[in-house]
Amino acid sequence: MTEAVSSISCSICLDLLKDPVTIPCGHSYCMGCIKDCLDKEDDKGIYSCPQCRQTFIPRPVLNRNTILAELVENLKKTRLQAAPPDHYYAGPGDVECDFCTGRKLKAVKSCLVCLASYCETHLQPHYDVTPLKKHKLVQASRQLQEKICSHHDKLLEIYCRTDQQCICYLCMLDVHKGHDTVSAAAERTEKQRQFGEKYLESQKRIGEREKKIQELRQTVDTLKHSAQAAVEDSERIFTELICYIEKRRSELKEQIRAQEKAEVSRAEGLLEQLEQQVAELRRRDVELKQLSHTEDDIHCLQSFQSLCVFSGSEVLPSINVYPQISFEHVKKSVSELKDQIQDVCKKEMDRISWEVQIGPPAEPKTREDFSKCE
Repeated sequence: MTEAVSSISCSICLDLLKDPVTIPCGHSYCMGCIKDCLDKEDDKGIYSCPQCRQTFIPRPVLNRNTILAELVENLKKTRLQAAPPDHYYAGPGDVECDFCTGRKLKAVKSCLVCLASYCETHLQPHYDVTPLKKHKLVQASRQLQEKICSHHDKLLEIYCRTDQQCICYLCMLDVHKGHDTVSAAAERTEKQRQFGEKYLESQKRIGEREKKIQELRQTVDTLKHSAQAAVEDSERIFTELICYIEKRRSELKEQIRAQEKAEVSRAEGLLEQLEQQVAELRRRDVELKQLSHTEDDIHCLQSFQSLCVFSGSEVLPSINVYPQISFEHVKKSVSELKDQIQDVCKKEMDRISWEVQIGPPAEPKTREDFSKCE
């Protein structure tokens, strides 16, 4: 049954064929649906099938398909006799048929003339009764009242371009008299053309921005890799510099300690010699005092002579005492070196920091500024 219904349905309105006609390529449509499609292509002079897109010049002749018309009628009668399945009944969110009593069926069409919605059963008179065939049927809608003029209670089927609003034909003769007016269908066609242009323009803008996004992402990736490499290289170089300074600090410490040891050793040697000389001088001094108090003249003269005359080996060596040993000049030199390194580091780090800084472009504050960035 589903395949049978699909084969006799209009591919434009997706409903059962109404006054089915066939065009030269073999596809069938509702008379009203295909006429509306062909009318929109009158300006181009080239007509096409909505399904297979085969083109025709001139406008194709619409031939009534009597076999399909009979199939549709038979199917409608079968539906009228059969009990509707559960999914035909209206549920939450569905448009209900205004003429069903008890449990209401889902509406399939709404009539803009009757301002009512119909299920397939109650819609049948609009296909069979001649006066009702002229009524305007649309997909079932809850907003039927929005399609009616609130002043004249007539169908809104005209668009006033002057006031940019939908009006009825009585409005066109009254408040909107002399205004630029067209049919709602014609205005919709124009708006759709504008929508198409806007859509293409929007797609172009989207494409441009997506390209910029891709470029910006690549720039960010490159920036991240470059920054990471700079950090790693800087860490390595500073580590090498610190190691170099540590090595020179250690070498200087060893030099100071070695010099300290040598000077202390020399000073201790001099100290020992001086202490020996002092002891020797004190001994002689004691002997001289003792000799000066002796009463033996001969012994005094002989001893004095031996105490006053020294052989070369007995002469006390002369001791040269150096001035106070100090490393103040080393402290001063190291302090000056620190100042020089700090000064060089500050100047170079300021220069490097200036190179690292990247000034981003100013954010656009106005619509005109934003347009310049595009």
